[in-house]
Amino acid sequence: MKYAWIERHKRRWPITLQCEVLNVSVSGYCEHQHCQASGKRISDDALLVHIKTAHAGSKGEYGWPRIWQELRADGVRVGKERVRKLMKLHGIKARGKRKFVVTTDSKHNLPVAPNLLDRNFQPDAPNCVWTSDITYIQTDGLVISGGGS
Repeated sequence: MKYAWIERHKRRWPITLQCEVLNVSVSGYCEHQHCQASGKRISDDALLVHIKTAHAGSKGEYGWPRIWQELRADGVRVGKERVRKLMKLHGIKARGKRKFVVTTDSKHNLPVAPNLLDRNFQPDAPNCVWTSDITYIQTDGLVISGGGS
């Protein structure tokens, strides 16, 4: 809005004076003029496509700061506030990581089962000794327990 006013009145008052009065930088005005003349400003719809692509590429883990960095790395010239506002407007946000929950509590006063095998891994006959193993593997929020033989 300020840049448009400066553009309309650039023949009446010096640009530097207008920028000072409107509290904008001359370089900012010149950059705005350069982008307007070359048509480099990307539309919100096109930018939204870039944002959604970068968000999907990160599997939904990136928020607006990393999305903005990805866009800049891909050569899309855009401000971080614009990316933040567009993502907020369209409900695009980072997927939070789940906190790892420790399920083992070794500090208790409950009785512990005796070690009947006592590291004797060579039983006298088959099918005399059975062991098992419980392994927790966290996969995308699910905990799968696997048992041994």
